[in-house]
Amino acid sequence: MAIYNDCILYLLAKAYQKAHACFKRRLHEYGLTPVQSLVIMDISEAEGLSAKEIGKRLLLDNATLSGVLDRLAEGGWIRKETADDDRRFLQLHLTDKSRRLIDSIIRERDEANKEIMSGLRVEEQILLRRMLRDLK
Repeated sequence: MAIYNDCILYLLAKAYQKAHACFKRRLHEYGLTPVQSLVIMDISEAEGLSAKEIGKRLLLDNATLSGVLDRLAEGGWIRKETADDDRRFLQLHLTDKSRRLIDSIIRERDEANKEIMSGLRVEEQILLRRMLRDLK
């Protein structure tokens, strides 16, 4: 047996690659990446968040998030508006396009989750989620 088969770093990386590819394939028809879909879903939970707040919630660095937000705005998925109380801060809002498609995006995410976990028993799925949360 190869030594890397017991390496947690290797196993997590390969599991991530498989899961990411599955979700990416499902989002292709929308022209979204998995990270972009996460940002859209996060904004849908709390419209008007600042980029800084979204970065904290999703654990994304400023440079990554800035590029994601720019592409989402250019694609007509979000609107950036200056905050009324402090013009230095942008508040992020979904567009009608995002609102129309959010249920479909969530459905694709849920289907990707089912596909990825399909080889595991329910107990194993619960345990895996708990362990991944603990590692996060």
